[in-house]
Amino acid sequence: MRLRLAVGVMLVCGLAGGLAAQTAAPTEDAALQQQVAAIAGTLHGKVAMFATQLNTGRTVGLDADEPVQTASVIKLAILYDAMVEIREGKASWDEKIVLKPGEAVGGSGMLHFFDTPLTVTLKDVLTMMVIVSDNTATNLAIDRFGIDPVNARVEALGLKNTHLYKKVMKPATGPLPADYAKFGLGKTTPREMAELMTDIGECKLHETNAAAVAGGAAPAFAAMDAQDKAVCEVALGMLKDQFYRETVPRYLPNGGDQTVASKTGSLNAVRNDVSIVAGDSGPMVLSIFTYDNQDHGWTVDNEAEVTIAKLAKAIVDTWSPGGLDAKRMVPGLGLGLGTEGGDGSTAAQRGGVRLN
Repeated sequence: MRLRLAVGVMLVCGLAGGLAAQTAAPTEDAALQQQVAAIAGTLHGKVAMFATQLNTGRTVGLDADEPVQTASVIKLAILYDAMVEIREGKASWDEKIVLKPGEAVGGSGMLHFFDTPLTVTLKDVLTMMVIVSDNTATNLAIDRFGIDPVNARVEALGLKNTHLYKKVMKPATGPLPADYAKFGLGKTTPREMAELMTDIGECKLHETNAAAVAGGAAPAFAAMDAQDKAVCEVALGMLKDQFYRETVPRYLPNGGDQTVASKTGSLNAVRNDVSIVAGDSGPMVLSIFTYDNQDHGWTVDNEAEVTIAKLAKAIVDTWSPGGLDAKRMVPGLGLGLGTEGGDGSTAAQRGGVRLN
């Protein structure tokens, strides 16, 4: 398997507006890079991944910028768009959504087993979309927020290779890009999906100048306020309660209970997991995609799922040897990005990351 290896290592003193490099630890991460490559090399398929520890800036990657099939991981883009809409008062958790006769689709999830018409809340819809990757719930969320707005939202974040193509198991309502045949439901890169999951974990919802962003400027986020925190607490709760735990959480302490917030995605030849892991030494984001897998089985021993689990354990053991800490799995991830000082500055702007 040919892998383009990418590893960057740095320590940071602040996270608002970029990472400030200090003393690096190249030997530790060089060893991890070799370990990750060795694990990936055993898979009868392909691995593309990107992982980072947010408070240190350490990274490790394999084909981190390779466009890949998202499968259900693209549902994170829908969740993020919903979070911003709720934060801005354009949607609410308790608004009513109606599943009408004939709208349900099969595959993952449970809503297609229920009698219709069925009325549920938007929170129910998004919860089902995240926790059991419910395809019917996903389509209801797409009906509520729209494909184009979701794509515009992630593009505004600078994620140029992340795209939602259509509803699940439903025909497209308009022209599809030429690469749809290759990617299916959605595409991304490991690095871009890690960035999106980081924005969810760090609760980056409140832009300082939305008009400038709408005009094409890069987003600049204000410190997390009470409105942001309330929305992010709900969303992180969904991700922590992920039902499918055979990949990143598999070999972690206590099965990653309340210390891993994740979204998985699976097809016959695809297994993916994008997770926040609350390490004792700082939060990590793991964005792991496997594809062209020979093992198409749907058991817990699927080779690609076990490979993802081994990769996750190697990364977490190296970067957080003291284990995991559920207290860090909170909006902002304990990085001090959400506390405004008397001058309106964030903790990161005032000189450092806090992991209290």
